[in-house]
Amino acid sequence: MESVTLMKCACQTCLCVVSTQDAVQKDNKYYCSPACAEGHKTMKGCANSGCGC
Repeated sequence: MESVTLMKCACQTCLCVVSTQDAVQKDNKYYCSPACAEGHKTMKGCANSGCGC
């Protein structure tokens, strides 16, 4: 059985695909950045060019 190594960032508006090994984990979800993981409460965007979150 293969394990998932890439998945879409758990932030709904984010377009990024993140490695489960390198992701920021919060509440058993995987995020591409601390900004996405905190729900963009104090940080805007995710610093990846072309992403509109």
